[in-house]
Amino acid sequence: MTARVMDGPTVPGGSRSGAAEPPRRPTPRTWIAAVAVLVVLAAAPLFLAPFATTTLTRVLVFALFAVSLDLLVGVTGLPSLGHAAYFGTGAYAAGWVSINVTSAIPVPLLVGAVFGALAAALTGWITVRTHGVFFLMLTLAIGELVQQVADTWETLTGGANGLTGIPATRLAGQPLVNAGYVYWYVLAAFLVGFALLWLLSRSPFGEALRGIRDNEPRMRALGYPTSLYKYAAFVVAGAGAGLAGALLAAQVRLVTPADLGFATAAFALLAVIIGGAGSLWGACLGAALVIVIRDALGPSLDGHGTLLLGVVFVLVVYLLPRGAAGLRLSRLFRWGRSR
Repeated sequence: MTARVMDGPTVPGGSRSGAAEPPRRPTPRTWIAAVAVLVVLAAAPLFLAPFATTTLTRVLVFALFAVSLDLLVGVTGLPSLGHAAYFGTGAYAAGWVSINVTSAIPVPLLVGAVFGALAAALTGWITVRTHGVFFLMLTLAIGELVQQVADTWETLTGGANGLTGIPATRLAGQPLVNAGYVYWYVLAAFLVGFALLWLLSRSPFGEALRGIRDNEPRMRALGYPTSLYKYAAFVVAGAGAGLAGALLAAQVRLVTPADLGFATAAFALLAVIIGGAGSLWGACLGAALVIVIRDALGPSLDGHGTLLLGVVFVLVVYLLPRGAAGLRLSRLFRWGRSR
């Protein structure tokens, strides 16, 4: 049964719950555009310099992290400031397994996803029972606590110096050290993770989550165990973040306490809002914008990349309340003809 509600809170960067609609079915044009994007992404290392390929790899890692957060923020209506805790947990777990056990595909990926889910399961049971500002502050406290644990547990995490010496990911016994090979590995894992989260958001379970986002009391009155649904979404989002963290460890081969901190979580939330909360592909657009401005353009702006991100965020909030995903080219063309 698909729940449709008529009133409730507004999701930041997303649509008003008063106009809640089931997600649109992809049209043939959408599928054609998706295939074209995949072709371009797959061929990118053949035409890009190593630095650009590395930057694009970082975009894919951060995009998967942002998509996992969007499952909470846009689909379930749970804005979190501590989601980086599960991202960093997956990165540390994958890095530790690569150093001490094996770095062969897909072991580090699976370990990262499992530990991200476990960390979310341990903290989510209490977290999802709170609402609004209390939920936001509780997730922030959890993120800060996990970062402090990583900063002080030197025997396991390396402390402030981070977990170093992570070996290159191995495929069929061969290490992936070339930037292009690492990129293709990250791209394949990203596509699998994105597809799973996208299918989940389009399933009846995802529809129930949207109903909880729009009007939780009504969903509860209809017989839905809303706390259990939110808890399941929290754990799945933690698994997605852990998977993204494992990809970070594979690419950078270094994990630091900063990867679990507030700044990382805030950048992910920023990406979700810029892209449009509730749109998983919009979160990817927001993540690309954040990484390009912060990592690629930031050094050329004398370190003022975060300032530019702040300006972009303000403009999006005022000019694009539905985020970048709310843009329609046809609307732009009609607007241009009307001038």
